[in-house]
Amino acid sequence: MEIKKQKKFYITTPIYYINDNPHIGSAYTTVIADIIARWHKLRDEDTFLLTGTDENSQKTVQASINLGFNNIQKYADFMAERWIHVWKRLNIEYNDFIRTTEDRHKNLASEFFMKLYDNKDIYLGKYEGLYCEGCELFLSDEDLVNGLCPLHKKEPKMISEQNYYFKLSKYQSKILKLLEKNKKFIQPESRRNEILNFVKAGLKDISVSRQSLRWGITVPIDDKQKIWIWVEALCNYLHPKDYWPADLHLMGKDIIRPHTIVWPAMLYSAGYKLPKKIFAHGFFTVNGQKMSKSLGNVIDPIYLVDKYGADAIRYYYAREIPFGQDGDFSEESLKNRMNNELANELGNLLSRTLTLVEKNLDGEVKKTAIDKRLFKNLKIKQLDKFMENLEIHNAIAGIMGFVQDCNKYVNDNKPWEIKDKEKLNKVLYNLIEALRITSILIYPFMPETSGKINEQLGITNELPKLLECTPGLLESTKVKKGDVLFKKLEDKKK
Repeated sequence: MEIKKQKKFYITTPIYYINDNPHIGSAYTTVIADIIARWHKLRDEDTFLLTGTDENSQKTVQASINLGFNNIQKYADFMAERWIHVWKRLNIEYNDFIRTTEDRHKNLASEFFMKLYDNKDIYLGKYEGLYCEGCELFLSDEDLVNGLCPLHKKEPKMISEQNYYFKLSKYQSKILKLLEKNKKFIQPESRRNEILNFVKAGLKDISVSRQSLRWGITVPIDDKQKIWIWVEALCNYLHPKDYWPADLHLMGKDIIRPHTIVWPAMLYSAGYKLPKKIFAHGFFTVNGQKMSKSLGNVIDPIYLVDKYGADAIRYYYAREIPFGQDGDFSEESLKNRMNNELANELGNLLSRTLTLVEKNLDGEVKKTAIDKRLFKNLKIKQLDKFMENLEIHNAIAGIMGFVQDCNKYVNDNKPWEIKDKEKLNKVLYNLIEALRITSILIYPFMPETSGKINEQLGITNELPKLLECTPGLLESTKVKKGDVLFKKLEDKKK
């Protein structure tokens, strides 16, 4: 008998600079990646989520000096632990955490560089041009706005030195053909159009090393130079070699160019397959303003987790902003979502259903016929399609729509008025089944809450599966009402 192989799914976040702590923007990317990864686990796929820290930046050197560290590696170790801690608090279930100062990464980056070199795509030349230290990218005059980097609002430095170059121009037609033929390679469509126009304007060879930097990975053929960070950092995605090529690279729109132009060209040169899809989401504002230290509106995810809980933050990220678009973060809207949707709708549905079961059926429901009216709007295939198309906001909206249907079912049937135990058992069994299925569907978004619901329903299920979202699978079960899922937050002004 042939054993069917599990389908693989490999998703990556960008690796994050460690010159500062995680904020709600970097947390957003990582949480959404984790939600997508967990959904693929629901599909019973062999799923791999990769994240990590980008530690060889000049920003790392400067930050270690600013904070008084006399050893850059100790600073990197300290900051990597900070990022790991935040991801743990947000319940990020990654499979590997790459640090670019690890020997395994240095070895991989050096091997990758040599593949480009052996393919005769690396040559020595003189570079003179504008360099933005914030982006760690070379910029052209066309990239600047009033002489400044549009992202960092700073004037780039003029650099003149002898560097190693990568023949990016050699791969222009190949990348153009890729973008025109595979319209799903870059998403959303607006980002694809942006990159397509950039490539059509013409690609120039790029410098891929820096002279005499004291921090970074040494160029294998020249110990006086370091490999450019955008070459060695992108190699991190190749570490889980059994899972390459990646099914999805996820990132913010500010770093889409290196990922969609430089990265594919280098992969062509080195002889690797290309990632299947690159998705760049939008930016956050906070209460309508751009995040910045000077405005004092950079929000620490730990503060939010301490105040609202990880699941509320995860839910808000998925529910509030159409994925791929820019969005605005406000604690007020977070609190409203938590009070009105998580506490009032989901939490209240569980609480009043279990109260009725304990009060009127001695805490036990018995398997009975399924009421199709309750489940008529539950379209599992549609929800799965939303997730496949990265319409995360539509998927969670559909799940919460089902929760609303369940609350309407309670109000319409008025189980508190039903005297016949058999009829009452049927209504409550159907509601318990609806809650069981809801706990599966919300697992990627709110894993802790999913577990709490199962515990109160008397279900022991290590890892739920999408196939189990069929009404009528639950046998008789003994429920045990527990604490409320979400405590409503009162308005201090009131």
